[in-house]
Amino acid sequence: MSATTASSRRQLAQAFLRDVRSPEWGVLGQLFRFALSGSLVAVVYVSVTTVLHDAFAVHFQIALAIGFAVGVALHFTLQRVFVWRHHEDFALAAHRQAWRYLCVCASQYGLTALSTSQLPDLVGLPVEVVYVATMLALAAINFAIFRGGVFHPDVPAKREAMS
Repeated sequence: MSATTASSRRQLAQAFLRDVRSPEWGVLGQLFRFALSGSLVAVVYVSVTTVLHDAFAVHFQIALAIGFAVGVALHFTLQRVFVWRHHEDFALAAHRQAWRYLCVCASQYGLTALSTSQLPDLVGLPVEVVYVATMLALAAINFAIFRGGVFHPDVPAKREAMS
């Protein structure tokens, strides 16, 4: 590949990333950014856990906890700076967003644990199928919760009308 081609591809990629971050993309842009950031976080989570366990002989449960913590921190950061871009400021301060975000994470973990422990026997499906279905359903629910209750914009007109 020539230097010109590489430069052109880099410029196209930069332009795409700039455009996809634009609030003008609306809900579709948010959905795309949400899926993209979730995919990246999944790769990082699995990679950190696997590398710690396989390359550094860290006990798997410890590696899993570290990978999970890294994944949560990265996910929260990407949600704040990449996914939920809008022209307005956030309605909540970062520490309030973090608290709500962590509550959603804890709820998601609890619901996933509950569904994967109870549903396979009830519906006669393998645990992996129940797990994937649960994660997809929770991703859709989380999108709505994050959009409306955690990373939502501060809209002065609504606030004044409620006063």
